[in-house]
Amino acid sequence: MADDLTPAMQEGKAAKLAGKTVSANPYRAGSQESADWMAGYVHDEEQQNVDQLEGEEG
Repeated sequence: MADDLTPAMQEGKAAKLAGKTVSANPYRAGSQESADWMAGYVHDEEQQNVDQLEGEEG
């Protein structure tokens, strides 16, 4: 999986591992790099589905 990460994703992943908060994202809000950084930051978190209630199947 690490090979599939963009440089910004790798930076986000490293930031989380280093104990930094999401506010450490160095990229401009709304940019692709910012989105990639955040994706790297949350890469190991369980995916949330906000369209369905827990236990509901779609």
